[in-house]
Amino acid sequence: MLKRDYYEVLGISRDASDEEIKRAFRQLAFKYHPDHNRDDEAEEKFKEVNEAYEVLSNPDKRAAYDRFGHGGIEGLWGQGFDVGGFGDIFEAFFGGATTATRRGPQRGADLYYSITITFEEAALGCEKEISILRTENCSKCQGVGSKPGTQPKKCPSCNGSGQVRRVHQSLFGRFAHTATCEQCQGNGRIITDPCPQCQGTGREKYQRKITVNIPAGVDNGTYIHLKGEGEAGTRGGPSGTLYITLSVKEHEFFSRRSDDILYELPINFVQATLGTEVEVPTLNGKAKLKIPPGSQTGQVFRLKKQGVPHLHRNGRGDQLVTLFVATPQSLTKKQRQLLQELGDSLGPANMPKTEKWKGFSRRSSA
Repeated sequence: MLKRDYYEVLGISRDASDEEIKRAFRQLAFKYHPDHNRDDEAEEKFKEVNEAYEVLSNPDKRAAYDRFGHGGIEGLWGQGFDVGGFGDIFEAFFGGATTATRRGPQRGADLYYSITITFEEAALGCEKEISILRTENCSKCQGVGSKPGTQPKKCPSCNGSGQVRRVHQSLFGRFAHTATCEQCQGNGRIITDPCPQCQGTGREKYQRKITVNIPAGVDNGTYIHLKGEGEAGTRGGPSGTLYITLSVKEHEFFSRRSDDILYELPINFVQATLGTEVEVPTLNGKAKLKIPPGSQTGQVFRLKKQGVPHLHRNGRGDQLVTLFVATPQSLTKKQRQLLQELGDSLGPANMPKTEKWKGFSRRSSA
């Protein structure tokens, strides 16, 4: 969004005097100050007025702005230039007090852990026990922070509210603001007799063993979240979440595509030519597969429901078996002789009977 002209923001002319700039600023700042104006846009307008005043009240900044506009301000002071903000003017006129609320229950921090599992464990599911170091409520004082048998006392500065009300005199008049109590840090209570085990913090570090149930069908990068297994909250807040990321090892001969398992089956050319029945490995043991006569390298066979179970729903994928006709790399003399005789009886391989091969066949016979 384009910024409005600073003179327009303050409602003054370009030849306005310093006193006119200050007077316009005071009027508008008072008008849009959040203590007087509860409109949703009041704070943004208050900041806009503050920004305009920060520039036009400074002779160097105003000269750069008059000559080059908003771009001149950024060019003169660089990208890191800050024309001030709500906090700056708030501190200048109201003594630096900030609105505060009493500190209530806070949720504990989340924890992160990584587990490496096998291909089979990812596909079929498993249980893993992990050990994590986390912050928990003190076992002696139950998170209170005071020595057992004692209780924290009400803060005398804020009377247990966690907040103090301050009145400031500014050029706009008297303003009252609520700030966090410095003595109790917003807790509303003070520990006078701290727990000897946690030294009054109410928290301790523990090494915990947790059993993680890994469902069937997870994959590399899948994460599991265990609510309430993170670090303990403060002031009665809930514990955080433990996030577990899964890393799956590669399998010796299986690979995976979504929930289908891919497997390459090597056969010899006799099996491919005459057909055969073979056993192939699956996640559930061995399965029989019929190879029809004349099968070729790259041909794919589907074993229904032999793949990975679908995660969080019924059913499972398939296993896709791709044939690979292996050529022997060493032969005995007898085997070579037999193959030669077979090759002579078969003759040359027939060319495919398609249009693109006709010209090649005529040229070859010329």
